[in-house]
Amino acid sequence: MEFRCRLASASGEITQGVYVAESEARLRHDFEEKGLFVLSLQAKGSLGGISFGLPQRHGVPSREFMVFNQELATLLKAGMPLVQSLDLLRRRATSPVFRAVLEDVHERVRSGSALSDAFAAHGTLLPSVYTASLLAGERSGSLDTVLRRFVEYSKVIAAVKRKTLTALVYPAVLIALAVAVVAIIVLRVVPAFSDFYEGFGADLPLITRVIVAVSDRVRAQFFLLLVGGVVAAVAFYVWLGQAGQKARLDRALLRVPLVGDIATKFATSQMARTLSTLLGGGLPLVYALDIATQSIGNQHVARELQIVAARVREGASLSASLEARRVFPEVAVKMAEVGESTGALQEMLNTVADFFDEEIETKMERFVTLVEPVLLVLTGIVIAALLLALYLPLFQLPAVLS
Repeated sequence: MEFRCRLASASGEITQGVYVAESEARLRHDFEEKGLFVLSLQAKGSLGGISFGLPQRHGVPSREFMVFNQELATLLKAGMPLVQSLDLLRRRATSPVFRAVLEDVHERVRSGSALSDAFAAHGTLLPSVYTASLLAGERSGSLDTVLRRFVEYSKVIAAVKRKTLTALVYPAVLIALAVAVVAIIVLRVVPAFSDFYEGFGADLPLITRVIVAVSDRVRAQFFLLLVGGVVAAVAFYVWLGQAGQKARLDRALLRVPLVGDIATKFATSQMARTLSTLLGGGLPLVYALDIATQSIGNQHVARELQIVAARVREGASLSASLEARRVFPEVAVKMAEVGESTGALQEMLNTVADFFDEEIETKMERFVTLVEPVLLVLTGIVIAALLLALYLPLFQLPAVLS
């Protein structure tokens, strides 16, 4: 098979080319023996990262994956051989997909492959941070320590995401209920009142006529509007899938008041914690930066970090490279500078991540505290305006009847 590869040497030199090997795992193993780091590897018969061969399996449960790594670290620290540890843990896997992955990994390791190579063969299912951490653990001879560090990293990232999503649940539910109530009023209640008022033949107030006209238009073209909404959603999804569009959208998101500040802090926290985890495992900074770009959800920040990695590869310091991009918070830049000058970059990056995680939690609490009453007031105003428009003609009925 032929593979397109992007490689990094220990000196930081980047090379690209097409290589032939019997399998992806074997090719990775060959590169490792030569002291090369694999930045990207994809089969030549794929386009844009999408393979035209057999479909990829998806769905490794994150919780089961985390428990597996905890147990593997414990077994290795207790002195159990790696092959026996994998054999024991693969039998306890409950997810069919993860069990199949572990069986393949066990077979590869028993045949002589490195653990990092065995898991790298399932790269579409597992984060690149994990395989890079395994490689660092194997090189340093402290695989159990690296696994524990990865577990802690995963727990913190998951906790931040969970707190963020939890904070957004109530506003989302409130918006959904408000839209549902308005839709019921426009589609069901307004037509009933309209038919009632037509029997009297009286002129309706302007606001009532507007509401009735909107209701009639929406009901008459409901399916057209529905199809238009679906088409717009599909078009937006296709546009988002084009090269560079996701980065443009993420860049615009960073400019939104309050939301942009939270998004910037979250991306910075992801970057700092990933770098701290990889540096703690013994990986070079340049290689760690390349892996960190893949762990950041905001594509604009990821692209900026790629430029930072290029500058560091050319000899610039991390703090100076971060400051030059003017995307990362000043606090993160200054703490990275202190870490570089004192030789404690890993510890300072971990402190940066902890600091911004606390900042995110505080910002989200303030955001929800601000948004909840605003949404309630706006929803109340809209519903009150609709009801007023519907009941206002009732006050004119005595004059009409007389």
